[in-house]
Amino acid sequence: MITQDILMIRPVAFTYNAQTAVNNSFQQQGAAEAAQEKALAEFDAFVSLLRSKGVRVHVVNDTLEPHTPDAIFPNNWISFHSDGTVFLYPMYAENRRAERKPTVLEYIKKTFTVRQQQDLTHYEQQALFLEGTGSMVLDRDAKIAYACLSPRTNATVLQQFCDAAGYTPCIFTAVDAQGAPIYHTNVVMCVAEKQVIICIDSIPDTAERTQVIATIQKSGKALVTISFEQLAQFAGNMLQIKGDGALPLLVMSSTAYESLHASQIAALSTYSELVHSPLHTIETNGGGSARCMMAEVFLTPQ
Repeated sequence: MITQDILMIRPVAFTYNAQTAVNNSFQQQGAAEAAQEKALAEFDAFVSLLRSKGVRVHVVNDTLEPHTPDAIFPNNWISFHSDGTVFLYPMYAENRRAERKPTVLEYIKKTFTVRQQQDLTHYEQQALFLEGTGSMVLDRDAKIAYACLSPRTNATVLQQFCDAAGYTPCIFTAVDAQGAPIYHTNVVMCVAEKQVIICIDSIPDTAERTQVIATIQKSGKALVTISFEQLAQFAGNMLQIKGDGALPLLVMSSTAYESLHASQIAALSTYSELVHSPLHTIETNGGGSARCMMAEVFLTPQ
């Protein structure tokens, strides 16, 4: 199940966020010179590319107050489901909780039919977090929620989501090439309609690795593996969405695309048109890439 509608938040005060850098090794301090200006240019070019491919991109402008340097990554605090449910999620960094702005929710309710809202944000009071489709990579066809546990992804909250949304959790632990825990599942893997792209080497526990592979195989999807080096270039941070072409789009950053080998490009191109855009400023300062910028909307349009 993929969608043609995505929500994106246009940045007004994008910059390096020290509160998220404590457990996001993808962020690079010192890369922030003219970050807002450069990130805005990257954002606008990305939106233009997606729209040129027939994607219905719903852009909501961020606000200067309260200051939300990571607002460009809305998929962490909200998700939209085909039964009309909107989920709100508990966020690790205090300054990211302010991203849940009325302007965004008002736009969604004005544009789509929302039947109910499931609010998990109360878990913040217990310091338990689940950062949306960053913490979980959802197989919406097989109703599987893949999740690598981290300070931002708590098993209790994950189970609460799964119970409410009708998903089965597939839980594991993932690390980078240096053995440090990976902060979000959506940098490890991407679930498309017919394929799962994953850095399987990032799962150090043999039993967990075997379980994840078995779960993917049981779902009927082919496995496309990426390396630690490619994971570090955001090759796991892809999203498949609909455009107006014959094949669905597999969207990623240019950094991710350029890290792929010819055999991987050939395998992925069997089922998708590969689309990429330069997101260097957003990746270095924000520690997130193309997938993080897109919140898929499965609600019914008004």
